[in-house]
Amino acid sequence: MGRVFVVELEGRAYRCKFCKTHLALSDHLVSRGFNCRRGKAYLFSNVVNITVGPQEERMMLSGMHTVADIFCCCCGQIVGWKYEVAHEDSQKYKEGKFVLERGRIIDGVDSEFYIDTHPNLSDADEP
Repeated sequence: MGRVFVVELEGRAYRCKFCKTHLALSDHLVSRGFNCRRGKAYLFSNVVNITVGPQEERMMLSGMHTVADIFCCCCGQIVGWKYEVAHEDSQKYKEGKFVLERGRIIDGVDSEFYIDTHPNLSDADEP
């Protein structure tokens, strides 16, 4: 296996809770109104330092989607999923975007982001 190269982000970054690897910038946050089986989740336009698992069809609260679980490239922990295909027109905005589970990310000072949220969109993952 090859060497893992890690991207260090500049600015307020969300990190892997398990190994502190940078995953996303707060500037790439699209929505805080998502849910997963383990609690709240955030939608991002861009995420780094991940590996993408195999695609699978998943029924979510907003309909059928083709998704792939995403894993931290350093520690291998699952951190969320990527939307590959949304089967309903109203959900197409999610395609190519990433969901990070709030309970699996921290901010740059080793504490979880505690942001008051008012969910407006919701999804339940069923990995």
